[in-house]
Amino acid sequence: MADYLSSFWCRILLLLQVGVLLGGCAAPPAEPVYRIGFSQCTMGDDWRRAMLAGMEKELSFHPNVQFQMLDARNNSELQRQQVEQLIKDKVDLLIISPNQSGPLTALTETAYNQGIPVVILDRRTTSRLYTAYVGGNNLEVGRTAGRYVAQLLHQRGQVLEILGRPGSSPATDRAKGFAQVLAAYPDIRLTAQMAGDWQPSSVLRQLPALLRAHPETELIFAHNDPMARAAYQVVTRLALPHPVRIIGVDGLAGPGNGLQLVEDGVLNATMLYPTGGEEAIRTALHILRHESFAKENMLETMVIDSANVGPMRAQTEQLALQQHDLRRQQQQLESEMHRYASQRSAVYLLLASLLVATLLGASAWRALRLNRRIRRQLEQQNAEISTQRNQIEQLAEAGRRTAEEASRSSEAKLRFFTNFSHELRTPLTLILGPVEELLTDGADLSDGQRQDLQLVRRNAQRLLRLVNQLMDFRKIDVGRMSVRATEGNLVDFVRELMDVFEKTARRRNITYRFLPAEPVVQLWFDGEILDKVFFNLLSNAFKYTPDGGHITVSLQPDLVAHVVRVSVEDTGRGIAEVDQPHVFEWFYQGTRSSANSSGIGLALAEGLTRLHGGSLTFRTEPGHGTTFEVKLPLARPATFLEAAPEPRPALTAELLPDDEFAEASPPPLARTDATALVIEDNDDVRNFLLQKLQPYFQVSSAADGLTGLRLAGETIPDVVVCDVNLPGLSGLEVVAQLRADWRTSHIPLVLLTARSAPEEQVAGVQAGADLYLTKPFNPTFLVESLRTLLRNRDQQREHFRRELSVDTATVAPQRVDQKFLADLTAIIEANLDQPTLSVDDVARSLGVSQMQLYRKVKALLGTGVSDYIQSLRLTKARLLLLQEGSTIAEIAYLTGFSSPSYFSTAFKGKYQVSPSEFKALHTPGRG
Repeated sequence: MADYLSSFWCRILLLLQVGVLLGGCAAPPAEPVYRIGFSQCTMGDDWRRAMLAGMEKELSFHPNVQFQMLDARNNSELQRQQVEQLIKDKVDLLIISPNQSGPLTALTETAYNQGIPVVILDRRTTSRLYTAYVGGNNLEVGRTAGRYVAQLLHQRGQVLEILGRPGSSPATDRAKGFAQVLAAYPDIRLTAQMAGDWQPSSVLRQLPALLRAHPETELIFAHNDPMARAAYQVVTRLALPHPVRIIGVDGLAGPGNGLQLVEDGVLNATMLYPTGGEEAIRTALHILRHESFAKENMLETMVIDSANVGPMRAQTEQLALQQHDLRRQQQQLESEMHRYASQRSAVYLLLASLLVATLLGASAWRALRLNRRIRRQLEQQNAEISTQRNQIEQLAEAGRRTAEEASRSSEAKLRFFTNFSHELRTPLTLILGPVEELLTDGADLSDGQRQDLQLVRRNAQRLLRLVNQLMDFRKIDVGRMSVRATEGNLVDFVRELMDVFEKTARRRNITYRFLPAEPVVQLWFDGEILDKVFFNLLSNAFKYTPDGGHITVSLQPDLVAHVVRVSVEDTGRGIAEVDQPHVFEWFYQGTRSSANSSGIGLALAEGLTRLHGGSLTFRTEPGHGTTFEVKLPLARPATFLEAAPEPRPALTAELLPDDEFAEASPPPLARTDATALVIEDNDDVRNFLLQKLQPYFQVSSAADGLTGLRLAGETIPDVVVCDVNLPGLSGLEVVAQLRADWRTSHIPLVLLTARSAPEEQVAGVQAGADLYLTKPFNPTFLVESLRTLLRNRDQQREHFRRELSVDTATVAPQRVDQKFLADLTAIIEANLDQPTLSVDDVARSLGVSQMQLYRKVKALLGTGVSDYIQSLRLTKARLLLLQEGSTIAEIAYLTGFSSPSYFSTAFKGKYQVSPSEFKALHTPGRG
């Protein structure tokens, strides 16, 4: 093992040494990549191609530069578009060699102002907004040519000048420099000028006519060597009587270029005009690297004639050979770099292989150490897994037994529940039988007794309907309900069922319509099942549709889907979004359930529809209504049993809507002035309370908490009876808000509920209820309780009156009612000296109506507001009469009486003595 470790560390040291060597050979940091865009006016001549060759030679030393050249082909508009594209591409630097000065000036300034460095090459623009200029001094080229011409012609002769393209800066500057020099030699005359556009073809076309017009021409100065060569061809063709000397500009090497033409005697001389390609790239890199550079980079010129053309050509050829050698060496360097990269990759691969081998060896050694430990752990884990598997099997067996027991228990509970529901039929039958007999034969029943019996019958029938629905639910659940169908007209069937609700629709002013698409729709169906389905849907629609709403039943065969669609649409409040997933769940009543909702009807309708081979769906928009749609198959399903056709019996009371029995004679008028407000959402309970309270109170009613709260504030009843479970605002919330409002804080409140838990009774009392009664309740006990509460309120009223009669300023606003009386008294006392003080003034100061103020004061003090104002005036007058220094007339006016005589009459009416007699009796020293 020690030898193995020694070998391992030796390998690690070797790897470190190789890594250090490779790190020492690492290449220097790479330069950033630069993007240079070059807009060339043309690539159609050798001089421009030489410029590009110079650029490429210099760029070969800088592989980090991305260079893009665009050829404008002597088209200024095309060059403008190309420069715009380069600016849009956001190049790092822009080199422009303009075709003409004017068209590119604005774009040059745009690029410069956007922060893009601009190098102008060869030809200038008319703006000074650029980063650097590289090019020959064309003015000096013209001057040098002029001096050479003066020397060649011995300062006397006729000269013809062939210009470049008009508007280009080289042509303009060369002509200007040439003219400046010739101006110093008056014997040298510039006989003519022509625009050659830098093109030999233009010279060949125009020069013959010009020479015929000026045969005395001794010398031709062309602005570039190609135009000079074309001039030589014209002179040779014309065979002029005297020789014509020709001078050009460029001085390029190579066949057919300036140096060759001078050496061959075609041209007398050429002015050297450097291309500046290398200098442009060098300047651009200085700018991009933020190194120092010259803004104006002028390239030198010289005369090349027969005296120096040989050395110049040799030098040029030597430079070309050196450039060729340099290119070849660069290729070799690239090959060597490629070979170096391959070798370095191989070394890295070997190093990685060695490292992997070392790591594998270390891993193998570590694996040998861990193998035993893992084996021991696996043995322990296997033992644990075996134990856990045995435990899981035991738990699974226990779970299976528990599930079986739960299933048996659930089945037993459901069977007990069903049997219990079945047993309810017998007592319901024994209740309904005598009630029906009494209603049929009891001619001597009073209206109240008949109404009570109808209430018993209606609720017994509702209970029987719930029992039957539970039985149907049980049959569907165990699969013991079958469909016994007969063929019939579904339209007549639905219309007959709808007729049952016609009376309810008229009484509630509901627009009730049946819209069959066809008069006859033959279908196999079970009338007993569809009776229950459509009855539940119609009953649900009437339950949630407000008075004056709309209920529409549509029947439409769908031959494509082979079904008939029956929809029941209402304009009720719709189904809340949170309740929609649970609409067809058994016993689900929703967040806004009705008082008569059991949570069975829709679930039973959906189950019966599925049993009938159809489907029940709905769509709803909260606040705008709901549509339930039943789809039944047009063809007879194979599972239907055929039943013998029988005449359909009339609907029994079991299937009649609840409110078909709801009509009753109006209760007798109350024999007292006491008022009561009943807030109950269940129609039967509300009507029952109205019937029982009407002989003793003037009763008003509301079906929800918000309406009840509004009526209580408007009418100020003497007592309120309120259910706890109300839609919208609950009974506890109604009680709390009534207690918090000074207008209704004095009203005795009685809560009714089916919840009898002690904590719920405590919550009702804490909310402010005076009495908490659980259903079912004794009506006589309720009436007597209300009478007792009113008697207690009368005693409280007497207490308030005694407090106020002693000293109105001492009433402490400890409760809402006391605060109201204190505020009322303060307002009256502040205006006590105003004879015009009226009930309307006081009500306006308190922010209530006259009726609300009258009822509140009447409930608390047992007197009217005007009487209370009069009482305060007389109480104040009595106190003033006990003081010295005021006459009876002054006291009358101070307490708001219109005259002393009226004051005396009112005072005597209350205290049985006149003011003067009262003052005489209570003034010391008199009597």
